[in-house]
Amino acid sequence: MRFDLRTLPTDVPLLHKVVQDMSAVLEEKDGEIERLKAQIEKLRRTQFGRRSEKTDPDQMDLWVEALEEDKAQAEAEREAAAPAPAGEKPARRPLPASLPRTETLHDIAPDDRCPCCAGPVRCIGEDVTEELDYVPARFQVIRHRRPKYACRSCDTVLQAPAPVLPIARGRASAGFLAQILAAKYCRHMPLYRQAEMYAAEGLEIERSTLADWVARAALLLTPLVERLKASVFASPVLHTDDTVVPVLYPGSGKTKTGRLWVYLRDGRPWGDDRPPAAVYFYSPTRQGKEPRQHLRDFQGHLHADGFSGYDALYADGRIQEVSCWAHARRKFFDVHEATKAPLAAEALRRIAELYTVEQDISGKPPDERRSVRQARAAPLLADFKAWLDEQIGRLPPRGELAKAMAYARKRWDGLTRYVEDGRLSIDNNAAERAMRTPVLGRRNWLFAGSDKGGERAAIIYSVVETCRLNGIDPLAWLRDVLARLPTHDADRLDDLLPGAWAPASP
Repeated sequence: MRFDLRTLPTDVPLLHKVVQDMSAVLEEKDGEIERLKAQIEKLRRTQFGRRSEKTDPDQMDLWVEALEEDKAQAEAEREAAAPAPAGEKPARRPLPASLPRTETLHDIAPDDRCPCCAGPVRCIGEDVTEELDYVPARFQVIRHRRPKYACRSCDTVLQAPAPVLPIARGRASAGFLAQILAAKYCRHMPLYRQAEMYAAEGLEIERSTLADWVARAALLLTPLVERLKASVFASPVLHTDDTVVPVLYPGSGKTKTGRLWVYLRDGRPWGDDRPPAAVYFYSPTRQGKEPRQHLRDFQGHLHADGFSGYDALYADGRIQEVSCWAHARRKFFDVHEATKAPLAAEALRRIAELYTVEQDISGKPPDERRSVRQARAAPLLADFKAWLDEQIGRLPPRGELAKAMAYARKRWDGLTRYVEDGRLSIDNNAAERAMRTPVLGRRNWLFAGSDKGGERAAIIYSVVETCRLNGIDPLAWLRDVLARLPTHDADRLDDLLPGAWAPASP
């Protein structure tokens, strides 16, 4: 259940109804989490193995993990709709006394006087807020001390403002949140494994707590990712690809197939001075409606594979198809690996000549790239097309080599469009490289716990991959940006995007 927090009703009874509905969602999630926990314990007792149609207990942990993140997101939305009364503090276990403490003093100026009567003030106590921080290889606790001062004349109390934390009333610092996100989405470590790792270091953190922090961090990053999307789709040239994301299907113990889509801008091969960037989307299905929705405001050239769902995008000419020579080559390569067919080897040789041209013009301005391609690649392509037309009629139509040739001929206009525009690439490898991190993650955690988990992954992968494209350590970026976002000017979010980001001064 989602609510637009910007258009909440002002009518008090209606607002109460909204909060009650959100509470019902949380209660439903609680029941589902408890049911799944019981099922996990049963699976562990009976020692289910990794067999077809049976669920690994470790993977059931991921399902619970995603539900707990969903619960945390609903809780955060409810809190935004109806903030807790001032002074109300959630019950929680104290942080271990064995952890080292680093104190930060938030104080008023020593010569401050009472604003009411200008009289002198005296210290009457202090409030202490503790947040859990993570420094590589060790934990520490940051103590925020805020002494209180009272006016000797009128008893007015003065105190420095409380620090603004990444998660309101949360215990995790920006550094620890960054560590959790980087471990899950860069190093592919699920939260239950992280909890086990932290426990081995002497710190017991419930997986549900980690899930709460992940969900709230994703919400914090969402406005920034929206700005990233606007920047990417304003480009005249995009690369896109998608990959399978197995998602647990509630109630069946099996998985369904979701998709993760990427749209990438990278003009470095033709000297574009805009920083590269990538944005991801999750969808529960792979249909043409998904890219049509993602690209509804885009106009330009799209590097893509031969997925038929893209065809409607090209119908009105608003988007120009640019096909991928790496895909075409792969089909000939597979035939050659299996049969050592001389015709497949000849096709590979001809394609290699096209790539030799590209090596010579990498990083050159668009006009120079187009000129070189017209002079060197265009004749090679004309000869290649004539050779394909001659050979394809001599082969059995159902053979794999004939199918490889037919694929190239069917996509010929898209395969040769790059020769006409120096901003275009010969292949779509940029998008395929952007899918490596999610694919590696999929191999480790096998599937996502829910559709919402897929949406959260898309948010985090968007900033992580954009950092990677710009040569930025995602952990360093997350540590800095998560600390700055709660107080950052909403009109200057672009300053925090990886391509424009500069670390805050110490």
